[in-house]
Amino acid sequence: MDRLEFYDGNHIFRELTEQFVENTRIRKTDFDRYPVKKGLRNSDGTGVMVGLTTICNVEGYYIDDGERVPKEGRLIFRGVNFEDFVEGCRAEDRFGYEELVYLLLFGSLPTRSEYEQFCALLSENRELPDDFVEDVIMRAPSPNIMNKMGSSLNALYAYDQNPDDISPENVLRQCIQAIAQLPAIMSYAYQVKRRFFYKKSMYIHQIKPEQKTAEIILHSIRSNKKFTDAEAKLLDLCLMIHADHGGGNNSTFTARCVSSTGTDTYSALSAAIGSLKGFRHGGANIKVVEMVEDLHRHVEDVTDEEAVRDYLRRTVRREVGDGSGLIYGMGHAIYTLSDPRAVLLKRYARALAEEKGYLEDWTLLDIIERNAPDIFREEKGIDKKICANVDLYSGLVYKTLAIPQDLFTPLFASARIAGWCAHRLEELATSSKIMRPAYKNVAKRLPYVALDQR
Repeated sequence: MDRLEFYDGNHIFRELTEQFVENTRIRKTDFDRYPVKKGLRNSDGTGVMVGLTTICNVEGYYIDDGERVPKEGRLIFRGVNFEDFVEGCRAEDRFGYEELVYLLLFGSLPTRSEYEQFCALLSENRELPDDFVEDVIMRAPSPNIMNKMGSSLNALYAYDQNPDDISPENVLRQCIQAIAQLPAIMSYAYQVKRRFFYKKSMYIHQIKPEQKTAEIILHSIRSNKKFTDAEAKLLDLCLMIHADHGGGNNSTFTARCVSSTGTDTYSALSAAIGSLKGFRHGGANIKVVEMVEDLHRHVEDVTDEEAVRDYLRRTVRREVGDGSGLIYGMGHAIYTLSDPRAVLLKRYARALAEEKGYLEDWTLLDIIERNAPDIFREEKGIDKKICANVDLYSGLVYKTLAIPQDLFTPLFASARIAGWCAHRLEELATSSKIMRPAYKNVAKRLPYVALDQR
């Protein structure tokens, strides 16, 4: 009898899956035998250098005599220290995301008139094409908003009279439109999901042209359209924090890789959204929320430091949690002593968390941050420096802002599109080669056998 018995669809896929697994195994020793950079990482965990950029620098260590030496984390946008940028905006009590988008795209801090002109340009481009919401977003509700955001961006190609022109001026026009429109696409996709999957009311509010991006998001996702200035400024901080993180993060590298083929802007940006959706990338903050929920189920008093330490030990031993042995929100590929994004979120989230009744959760995250490195050292013998990353606190911030979990990663995308656009523009302007890494084939040679003789 043939391997595939065509009587049961599920049976067919099980058989095909077994055949795939059997013929796709690669021995671990082969990865040691050949100079493979798994995950495009060097043996010390640093990233393989594949390009140059002027947009963003992520610093978490320095090299001394060939060894990595930990240092306090720094995030540099176009030469400007990110913490200085944020503190400058906070000191003047103003929104900063739009100014940061300008800095990422054009490479310099705008004057007041340049800033106001750019904000007006974004405002003019926020409206989606006529009937786009009804024809593209509402007709095919998606259980995951990230997928709908990606497909909607791709659909905008059909509404562009000059979609394939990759001249700097045309790509810049497309990028500014995408940056302006993605928050609205996110909001509409969320409302449609509420109606179709949750059987709840769908509310669509008219965009106010004078509002900044953070205000527009809160205005569009809340039924009563109300929010405080402090809430909007905290969300603005989140948008700034997520706006870019260098050319090597997976979604930005995806945007650059796809851009290197010479394809259109919509294809490159939707590919980046697909990358960000993954739980190892933009979806990581949801894992932190799930971990905290599980901790509440297992620990009666989450402010009891020793009880939390015991939970963390059992987590590392794979006795509780999702069985991965990971303490989510801890550790980063580059940052060692501190993640400046996490430092800023922790600092500015505390007041609102206390006001909204979530101070206990803030305290719990602080306990996790302080104790997790010791737990890893005790349980795993891991002696390298481990710090909290941005995902540890971002979920709590969204919780204090009453933002539903469905929007955690989409909000990340709505901010990071600024970085994707800046890197796409840079890739097109500075490189003329398609990215084409190599894979070593280790399959066994097989003779061809005629169909009826197999």
